[in-house]
Amino acid sequence: MLNDIREDAKARMAKSVESLEVNFAKIRTGRAHPSILDSVKVDYYGTEVPISQVANINVEDARTLTVQPWEHPMIAKVEKAIMMSDLGINPATSGNLIRIPMPPLTEERRREFVKVARTEAEQAKVAIRNIRRDANGDFKALNKEKEITDDELRQAEDGIQKITDAFTAKVDELLAEKEKTLLEI
Repeated sequence: MLNDIREDAKARMAKSVESLEVNFAKIRTGRAHPSILDSVKVDYYGTEVPISQVANINVEDARTLTVQPWEHPMIAKVEKAIMMSDLGINPATSGNLIRIPMPPLTEERRREFVKVARTEAEQAKVAIRNIRRDANGDFKALNKEKEITDDELRQAEDGIQKITDAFTAKVDELLAEKEKTLLEI
């Protein structure tokens, strides 16, 4: 029973870290990377689908992405979807290929992105701490029902704290890595 609570908490904390990684991928670093377009949805015959399901996305060079839709009628829709996204990038179409130049980031913009990254990391830490609180609450409920002893309660709480510390350290590590990539020119 204690292991079930511990494993559930661990799985939920891992999902928080995964969510943070997804959010970090949306923060532009000035370098071209296909994951930048992951949040872009395209109207494909009445259905909103991720851009990766209607086109090939490649990195042409360090600052340019290329998008090649599989169907010719999709070129205009893909281009419009990219322009309408909140990414602040402008595609240029030439024939069947859409080129997306990544504008270089100013120092001020980089600092703003670092603040956004820190906010995302703090939200992930709060989520992890909330999961710890929930698990500790479950442990205390078991103790109150006399299903576990006080010693088992203390051990379970210590175990959850160690798991929490490990996931918090992972968040800090991801944040440091993201800050480093954002601030390098």
